[in-house]
Amino acid sequence: MPIDTLSPIPLKYRPRKFSDLIGQELIVKTIQNAIKLKRIANAYLLTGVRGVGKTTSARIIAMSLNCQSIDSEKDEFQEPCGICDNCKSISESRSVDVLEMDAASRTGISDIRELIEGVQYAPISSKYKIYIIDEVHMLSKAAFNALLKTLEEPPSDVLFIFATTEIEKIPVTVLSRCQKFNLKRIDNKIMSKYLKTISEKESISVNDESLNIICNASEGSMRDALSILDQAISLCEGNISQEKLSEMLNLNN
Repeated sequence: MPIDTLSPIPLKYRPRKFSDLIGQELIVKTIQNAIKLKRIANAYLLTGVRGVGKTTSARIIAMSLNCQSIDSEKDEFQEPCGICDNCKSISESRSVDVLEMDAASRTGISDIRELIEGVQYAPISSKYKIYIIDEVHMLSKAAFNALLKTLEEPPSDVLFIFATTEIEKIPVTVLSRCQKFNLKRIDNKIMSKYLKTISEKESISVNDESLNIICNASEGSMRDALSILDQAISLCEGNISQEKLSEMLNLNN
């Protein structure tokens, strides 16, 4: 899906297919093989610190399963096209078959009951009905218990994808029914190389020392790194210096 060239850096370079995911080779390979072999789990749990791609990965999984351009007769894995109606609606969080819920703001049993009531209905325009629940650890005990019943016997065309930063707060009974993937903090070398590539695309002047400062400040979060880069571009007007970057990040104190 085309993005406005004036969009913020984190939005403009948000991954929209598996090959765009940086530093998460394990989940990429495993999910690609599962889709290729048609061995889809009914529930996935994506864990990791902020900004490593949990919700983004969930959307990519949803697009890979529901993309209208994928030929189901082919044996090899196919990336989502990003331009069909399903891909566009999923990436824009407006799909009728891929429903996103933020458990941080909807923690109660009534919220989960509303979600579960829709499980019995078949997808409208997609192969799978997919529920993406972000910050799932925030659900109440009653909500988890209600969700557990559905996880035990889900319809074949329903898939749950949970994302959390605090896996230890999720009941073991729920964990045992999910395939778990821990998204790693992005290695500084990998992150620096990626940021350099983006800087070149944006015609931004930045040296290796400045990139190292951004990587260290982001603490393994690619989203944080892109946000810092975006802010530094505005501050330095396209020519990022170590001095201004350090001042922006309060590293001189």
